Amino acid sequence: MKKIGFVCMLAFLLLSCKKEGNTKMLYLAHTLPQTHPVHKGILEFQKALDEKSKGKMQVKIFPDGQLGSEREVLELLQIGSVAITKVSAATLSNFVPEYQVLGIPYVFRDKQHQFDVLEGEVGKSILAKGSKLWLRGLVYYDAGSRSFYTANKAIRKPEDLNGLKIRVMNDQMSINMVTAMGGSATPMSYGELYTAIQQGVVDGAENNPPSFVSSNHYEISKYYTIDEHSSVPDVLLIGTKFWDKLSDQEKIWVQEAADKSSKAQKKFWQESVDESMEIAKKAGVEIILPEKSLFENKSKSVLETFIKEHPEMTEIINSIKNQ
Repeated sequence: MKKIGFVCMLAFLLLSCKKEGNTKMLYLAHTLPQTHPVHKGILEFQKALDEKSKGKMQVKIFPDGQLGSEREVLELLQIGSVAITKVSAATLSNFVPEYQVLGIPYVFRDKQHQFDVLEGEVGKSILAKGSKLWLRGLVYYDAGSRSFYTANKAIRKPEDLNGLKIRVMNDQMSINMVTAMGGSATPMSYGELYTAIQQGVVDGAENNPPSFVSSNHYEISKYYTIDEHSSVPDVLLIGTKFWDKLSDQEKIWVQEAADKSSKAQKKFWQESVDESMEIAKKAGVEIILPEKSLFENKSKSVLETFIKEHPEMTEIINSIKNQ
């Protein structure tokens, strides 16, 4: 707690002054490494805003978790110490419940459907929901789709998960999903996962291809089943305490730069996926392309449970399904 308080105070002292001469500086913090496709998208935002404003608005980026975890940076955004950040919609759902809908298994039919929803009325409506908590969404970034990978047993159908311990995030929806498919959901720190798979504490896990490779989990996992059960996006956010001080023209510049960066980031992400899959294949990982409908049918109880617990979300879910 002392460390968090120190980081917050230091950030406030260093970043509260955001005007340098005639240039308005936006401080942007995130937790990802500079090689990540999302960081490359953020660089596009930085470049686009500088160009659109003719240098009147610039972005200073603090990557690699320099200013804290996703949750800590969100709190810095709320008090106005940082202007912009990128977080997972899963993290954001702790602040804005509507983001939970985006994590429901197979809520999106495919990648194009996901982009159509996020860039349409439903997606924009969810982005706006955070404004009451000083967290205004600008755009979504592609964070890929999560799939199962295992060390010793191939998963070709949901029944193959029976008896397997699968590491999941400490998130009830993820736990419910693996349980519904027949596996034994095992919440665990991501940093402990490599050793846990290696020692047989868990049989496997689930994540997107770039994470599967960058974590080196492909070294100890022989099978990767591309069932793509969930596609939780990242979100580029601006604090309303900063946003509300911008002129109408400055707001247009920021939004247009964010939109441009989102399009570029999707290409960076796909390039990263293609590269990661090639690395995994060359390392001897068997890439399995299962019948996804089998996994979707097994996970339907997750959606049913969610609607029972959150009936107020039914309209949003129906809008997504009907788009």
